[in-house]
Amino acid sequence: MILRPKLAPIIDALPSTVPFVGPEAQERARGDVFRARIGANESSFGPAPSVIARMAEAAPEMWKYCDPDNYDLKAALAAHLGISLSNVVVGEGIDGLLGLIVRMYAGPNTPVVTSRGAYPTFNFHVAGVGARLVPVPFRDDREDREGLLEAVKRENAPLVYLSNPDNPMGTWWEAADIQRFADSLPETTMLILDEAYGELAPESARLPLQVTRPNLVVMRTFSKAYGLAGIRCGYAIGEETVIAAFERIRNHYGVSKMAQIAGEAALADQDYLRSVVDRVMAGRARITAIAEANGLTALPSATNFVTIDCCGGADFAGAVMQTLLSRGVFIRKPMVPVLDRCIRISIGLDRELDIFAEELPAALKAARGG
Repeated sequence: MILRPKLAPIIDALPSTVPFVGPEAQERARGDVFRARIGANESSFGPAPSVIARMAEAAPEMWKYCDPDNYDLKAALAAHLGISLSNVVVGEGIDGLLGLIVRMYAGPNTPVVTSRGAYPTFNFHVAGVGARLVPVPFRDDREDREGLLEAVKRENAPLVYLSNPDNPMGTWWEAADIQRFADSLPETTMLILDEAYGELAPESARLPLQVTRPNLVVMRTFSKAYGLAGIRCGYAIGEETVIAAFERIRNHYGVSKMAQIAGEAALADQDYLRSVVDRVMAGRARITAIAEANGLTALPSATNFVTIDCCGGADFAGAVMQTLLSRGVFIRKPMVPVLDRCIRISIGLDRELDIFAEELPAALKAARGG
């Protein structure tokens, strides 16, 4: 018998799973690279040329540690958003910030409310502190605000997660609807509003910042519209006492010097951001047209992906995805019941969408047994 240090009980009880199998792992398994990488909601358009130039200029400085205060990036964010530095905290993408806020408000057996099928990394953070996830099904392919509110009140939950626009369906609520939801929550319940795709949504869907509200934290990222998924940089906006709590436990050297420089440069180039938003809108229209040409239904989207109803149930959608993967087209799909009738296609470069358009009919035929 081999003696070894014992894991903490919470960690020892967790299953040996990960929320995502990355395209790199799938490429290693298949022994070939994907011809179209349109499954991870990255921006194939990449960061602005001005950002790339600034990163290249800064590369020789990477022998230095980062500024643990993230001061220049925080100052740029505060100026961009019209808020105080005390109302914003920077972290290793929204994923890292979600882990912090779960630690801040949840512990063993704490009820935490989210939507069943919503961003799974949040669920892993909840499980990692031993809290109890309370999932609420989507309704009509959107996160169910009334159902989430009912679960919060029934469970007396201190934490609720809502994304707007949402992943994996790409749907959204108007800001007025989100405001009513926030106003209906108990004052003792913290609302995590994930706006990872906010720059790509209609302006009417963006909730005005409310930095004096103690039970609302808004999370945003440089991964999507800004095209910087690889640097892992996001930020949270909230009331100063809440932000101060993040500062107590965050990894102060977690956001690299390059990430801080790239984020600041990205904020400075809003013209490029607007051009990306235009290209994403064109890409949504293109994917919608491809879906309709193949007898499928594309859901309206406010994100950099389009969710397509394959109109044949979960097994059929899964077969379509697997055939596309085997043909070098990396896509993903929702995995929970009802939502799992769909596949999800990220907006890609024209050549990537050309490949998708070429391979989709064969994938549908194979899924139908042809």
